[in-house]
Amino acid sequence: MASSSSVLLAVNPVLLEVRQPPSLSCCCWKKNPPPPPGFTLLQRKKNSELTVLGGGPPEATLAGRGSTGVSLAGFDPGRLRASGTASLRCHLAPPPASAGAAPTQSLLNLCSAPGTWGVLDRERAGPGVPGEAEQPAPELVEVEVGSTALLKCGLSQSQGNLSHVDWFSVHKEKRIPIFRVRQGQGQSEPGEYQHRLSLQDGGATLALTQVTPHDERIFLCQGKRPRSQEHRIQLRVYKAPEEPNIQVNALGIPVDSKEPEEVATCVGRNGYPIPQVIWYKNGRPLKEEKNRVHIQSSQTVESSGLYTLQSILKAQLVKEDKDAQFYCELNYRLPSGNHMKESREVTVPVFYPTEKVWLEVEPVGMLKEGDRVEIRCLADGNPPPHFSISKQNPSTREAEEETTNDNGVLVLEPAQKEHSGLYECQGLDLDTMISLPSEPQELLVNYVSDVRVSPAAPERQEGSSLTLTCEAESSQDLEFQWLREETGQVLERGPVLQLHDLKREAGGGYRCVASVPSIPGLNGTQLVNVAVFGPPWMAFKERKVWVKENMMLNLSCEASGHPRPAISWNVNGTTSEQDQDPQRVLSTLNVLVTPELLETGVECTASNDLGKNTSVLFLELVNLTTLTPDSNTTTGLSTSTASPHTRANSTSTERKLPEPESQGVVIVAVIVCILVLAVLGAVLYFLYKKGKLPCGRSGKQEITLPPSRKSEFVVEVKSDKLPEEMGLLQGSSGDKRAPGDQGEKYIDLRH
Repeated sequence: MASSSSVLLAVNPVLLEVRQPPSLSCCCWKKNPPPPPGFTLLQRKKNSELTVLGGGPPEATLAGRGSTGVSLAGFDPGRLRASGTASLRCHLAPPPASAGAAPTQSLLNLCSAPGTWGVLDRERAGPGVPGEAEQPAPELVEVEVGSTALLKCGLSQSQGNLSHVDWFSVHKEKRIPIFRVRQGQGQSEPGEYQHRLSLQDGGATLALTQVTPHDERIFLCQGKRPRSQEHRIQLRVYKAPEEPNIQVNALGIPVDSKEPEEVATCVGRNGYPIPQVIWYKNGRPLKEEKNRVHIQSSQTVESSGLYTLQSILKAQLVKEDKDAQFYCELNYRLPSGNHMKESREVTVPVFYPTEKVWLEVEPVGMLKEGDRVEIRCLADGNPPPHFSISKQNPSTREAEEETTNDNGVLVLEPAQKEHSGLYECQGLDLDTMISLPSEPQELLVNYVSDVRVSPAAPERQEGSSLTLTCEAESSQDLEFQWLREETGQVLERGPVLQLHDLKREAGGGYRCVASVPSIPGLNGTQLVNVAVFGPPWMAFKERKVWVKENMMLNLSCEASGHPRPAISWNVNGTTSEQDQDPQRVLSTLNVLVTPELLETGVECTASNDLGKNTSVLFLELVNLTTLTPDSNTTTGLSTSTASPHTRANSTSTERKLPEPESQGVVIVAVIVCILVLAVLGAVLYFLYKKGKLPCGRSGKQEITLPPSRKSEFVVEVKSDKLPEEMGLLQGSSGDKRAPGDQGEKYIDLRH
């Protein structure tokens, strides 16, 4: 007899008689108690084969066919005679004492529930006649749900046979008339198929539209002439399930669980027949394994006749499964062949105790002052323990806990050299209340500090020498360089700067830069101002400013020297001063332009203990007739502008202020006037050459036009050019204008 783990089936041998066509029944049965009297035991092995253990014909064996049913080998499906193979389906039913019909169920799933009874049922072929010839197997037609099934009647194609045909559907061994053909005309019978049937191919084919799973049955066509004939058609219906939906166990699975825990649930909706589900972990299929892997599947029949399959994967996981990818696959069949659909991959939380705690610092590499540094604790357990970070006090050598953020991360922003030291992490398991320390880790924040220049405030006379020395503190080796503050020019590399034969221009700022070559961006600087004794130096000696009368004017005056000079103005107005550096000052005067101011001009005077100096600003009204060719500026409506031809000191460097925007406007106007005069001169010269323009020097000249072009217009062209500019328009002979000629020309176009 089979082992205790085998599943036994009981088959009634009486049902195997040749001339009796009732259903073949079986049931799932445990080893104890024994099957009812009159049943034959069959054993289902792991490979789904069913073997007769005794009590029945030796040729009566059942072979498994996956999850869709089994086959009875050695018997004809119509008469159960010794030929062919009968495809059987497994149905739920009460125990044999009260047998009855129930929904279709998978044999393998049925027998996986010990103590559940079942019936293997084949469609009844109808009452047979002893000695009658074997009836052929039904023709198989496969279609998908929603499509149209073409049921071809296999009777003789003569016109007489197809003119009188009756169609039946066979359901639960009962023939139900659904369609009739009379004289080539079809008519549906009342019932479920009344509105879905039609004839095609001259009456040889019955078309069934909008096929549903309920249509999976045998259809039969029967002709009456010249003699009764039948043709059976087995309709198989298929529907691909929807994409499988997988839901992971978000609560997680502890590795110390004593039995398999739920990993994920896979649901495949609206398929037909029931698809087969396969679970995968990291791309490898999972199989049932005692106390390790268990797959529990169930299915629901929807009102549409489609199946919804639900499969639950249960497993015992280990720490190495924390990153494992699980997914499910649905295998199903369509008329086009076998297909499959896969779900997305999921990862289930796996809980395991902490064994090690360590520190991690970001960013990685050399740290410097000003960086944003994060110190975090890490552990190899899940869930992670509660973390705390401490720093060793360099004086007491005791660990002092640091303040961390909500995530247990210590943030140093900006990092300072005081943050350097020895850090340690503590991980407390809240379940076991066991604390695990990390290895201490040294944190070094590199720095450059205390950059000093000596002497700190140097003062020298002209012609003397000066030595500047730079020092700094750092955690790394330093490099030094000296820069001129005003220009950024590198003067010297090294901690010492030598300045010889000092001139007035040598006064000003010098910057020492101490940097760490191995850490980009780590440096410190110190600025020192060198003072060279001398009287004030002016930025300009004289300046011409173009103004308009009765306007408010801003004038500026800049001077430098040591000691720092003071600036005064010779006119009343609003003044303000601004230090450019310790030896240079800029004064601004806001004043109203009056005729008196135009006469006298403006003076600014800079003075210190060693002397004084003066700058003069000449005010000129903006007037095109007063412009001179050597003027590089035109108007100073809001800001004074220095002339390039005057300097305050032979040793000073001139500083140009921004030129007013109105200068460009006046220049454009002058150019336009020159071009107009040039064009007019060319026209006059052309007319003169043609003899149509008498030569004369009067202020007005007439041009006689053809009668058709006479008009009453007079064109007057005036030139506002300066005398110097108008001189450019004179002829090459060097003729001068008459004293009364003001550069105006009139062209009379009236005659």
